[in-house]
Amino acid sequence: MRAFPHRTAPAALAALAALALVAAAPASAAPTDATGPVLTAGGAAVAVGDALAAPLTAGASATFYSTATSTTGVTCATSQLNSTVLTNPTAPGTATESLTGLTFDSCTANVTGVTSVQSLSVDTLPYGLTVDDGAGLPVTLTGGSAGQIQATAVLNSWFGTITCTYQLSGAFTGTADNGGNSLTFGNEHFAKSGGDGLCPADGYFSAAYGPVTDTGQAGSPAVTVN
Repeated sequence: MRAFPHRTAPAALAALAALALVAAAPASAAPTDATGPVLTAGGAAVAVGDALAAPLTAGASATFYSTATSTTGVTCATSQLNSTVLTNPTAPGTATESLTGLTFDSCTANVTGVTSVQSLSVDTLPYGLTVDDGAGLPVTLTGGSAGQIQATAVLNSWFGTITCTYQLSGAFTGTADNGGNSLTFGNEHFAKSGGDGLCPADGYFSAAYGPVTDTGQAGSPAVTVN
């Protein structure tokens, strides 16, 4: 059999090397299963039992307006969200939390007849909170053992103090954002469930909280959804 000319050896070796690389590529490029948890902070897993906290995002307000498109109602310059982590499974999955606090301060109202806001509060805590690492990073808030999600506004008016109570109508859903380590809720609908006749029939709650931090870790690093 005729031997290959010596000058073709480098080309033959290069071809063999290329074939070897092609054969090896699928194994090295194959996706691996996610092994990290749904929630991390500072590069570490958020531990079950850790307390998470978040103020309003910079420059944001929490609002409780009478319709989904109006700017009439109550605006709060300060609000704080607090929760405790219940489960933090391996991604992909859903982390669960207990919402233990949602407070509001520095509130004002632009409702005709209302002179000031004594308080805006959420009742029947704690609530359930889930964070899903699926498309859009959906966040869901649900009522707990003490009852469904409820908000109460105590207002000073031309006619004295009035109290307005609202209960959630439908789902309370939002989204997480890793860019700002935040949670955003928009136009969550509440229906009047009790109180003075001067109270609006509906309330629509909107707020953005962040950065969400893990106060159970040193330095309270920001929380990321994986």
